Amino acid sequence: MDVVDLARWQFGITTVYHFFFVPITIGLSLLVAIMQTQWMRTRDPQWLRLTKFFGKLFTINFALGLVTGIVQEFQFGMNWSDYSRFVGDIFGAPLAIEALLAFFLESTFLGLWIFGWGRVPEKLHLSFIWLVHIGTVLSAYFILAANSFMQNPVGYTINEENGRAELTDFVAVLTNPVQLVTFPHVVAAAWMTGGAFVLAFALWHLWRTQTPGADKPMYRKAAKLGAWTVLVSSLVVIGTGDLQGKVMTEVQPMKMAAAEGLYEDVPEGVGAPFSIITVGTLDGSEEVWAITVPKLLSYLATGSLEGAVEGIDHIQERYELTYAGEALTAADDYRPVIPVTYWSFRLMMGLGFAGMAIAAAVLWALRGRGAEDDETRVSAPWWGWAAALVLFMPLLANSFGWIFTEMGRQPWLVMGLMTTQTGVSPSVGVGYVLTSLVVLTLLYGGLAVVEVGLLLRYGRAGAEPYHGESLDPADRADDEPFVFSY
Repeated sequence: MDVVDLARWQFGITTVYHFFFVPITIGLSLLVAIMQTQWMRTRDPQWLRLTKFFGKLFTINFALGLVTGIVQEFQFGMNWSDYSRFVGDIFGAPLAIEALLAFFLESTFLGLWIFGWGRVPEKLHLSFIWLVHIGTVLSAYFILAANSFMQNPVGYTINEENGRAELTDFVAVLTNPVQLVTFPHVVAAAWMTGGAFVLAFALWHLWRTQTPGADKPMYRKAAKLGAWTVLVSSLVVIGTGDLQGKVMTEVQPMKMAAAEGLYEDVPEGVGAPFSIITVGTLDGSEEVWAITVPKLLSYLATGSLEGAVEGIDHIQERYELTYAGEALTAADDYRPVIPVTYWSFRLMMGLGFAGMAIAAAVLWALRGRGAEDDETRVSAPWWGWAAALVLFMPLLANSFGWIFTEMGRQPWLVMGLMTTQTGVSPSVGVGYVLTSLVVLTLLYGGLAVVEVGLLLRYGRAGAEPYHGESLDPADRADDEPFVFSY
């Protein structure tokens, strides 16, 4: 491997790993806020116990997400200095706002929420966790604004003398058409992941025989909340995903064609099919066998069942004519790795639909107002597997979605302006990148062990017993040490 391949592997590994924590943080902050709101509204101690239980799991995830996110910024300077120089003037504003406003908002108010129990008025304390969620959503908006520029550059001019992009319209960057469809899609997917997280732990406690019978109604509430969140959020994901496909066809037609592995143009009036699964030749250029849905790709791309869809070969020829001879954008092949885009797109959709199916099955099993039959309904062995799988399905669907988004843009770092080959640091050698790749991979592996260990330890323990509001961890003497409680 050369330095470009190693730098790409390092960024891919660290980014996908970090993104495991992001949707859980966004989604779980919303659900913890809802649980605390329910407690404030009903004064039902079960909601207070659930708030503290999932709040504890939320802070574990938040801490690990914070640690892994720091490495992302270092890589821009270490391995991608030419890229950083090219887009620095564009990215400076949204990423600075993200750090100074959104991240400080969520981290500051999370601290106030953790240590504010019993020390501030209840309504003010409730506002802290809602502000944490607002901070996570704002953080996502500004980061996605930077990423959307990579997909569809707007609001810039090229300084020919310095060879870099310079910001001319900040509002255009924030209202990029790609941004306007990507942001609700990503946030809804994060809510779906948070719902799956709550559903997984609540369903597991409902299923296991060791859970005290008195706690079953409490976990039933959490399971239904998580399941409804998964289903409602998934509808938003589907709707925004449909809009995203049409915008993607307009600004990145190669990515849409690569998602289907469509090499030949499909003219107007015919309708391009969408394959559920395809078996092709080794080079992926010809179909051997496939299960398809007629005309679905045309609808996803154009909104019409008979809309025209460009094929990979035609787009490749057009890009060769468009970008030939450009110093910043010269490339021999403008096609992404087709098997990666094809399968990541389907895994994203398939895992999302599978998560929806489990959520629907849980709601059916827990139907009705009474909880008398819940233990019988969810006592079968496969419910334990369902509890384990439902957590990973939306989580992995998010990851495959990002893999598709970034790999489908290749060979571009910034669409039409800079290729991946030209963005790597010129002074960084193979040995340096390989060393950092191995070190970071091992470090992240260790952090994964810590994360999983903490979640299993506190998740298995379940919600702490309730003996009255005076048992709140904040209600202690001033000279007592702080303890981990969230």
